[in-house]
Amino acid sequence: MFSIFKKKSEKEKLQTQYEKLLKEAYTLSTTNRKMSDQKAFEASEVLKQIEKLD
Repeated sequence: MFSIFKKKSEKEKLQTQYEKLLKEAYTLSTTNRKMSDQKAFEASEVLKQIEKLD
């Protein structure tokens, strides 16, 4: 009920950013391979940050 007032933790923010980047990389993979690779690289960097938090 009060989850709308709850602040997201740093890990949750990074997780949503990671998922967004992977989704963008997937959609770009059909049209622009270079941009898709760039998004996948950015996603892997975010994943490294998530692993550091654990």
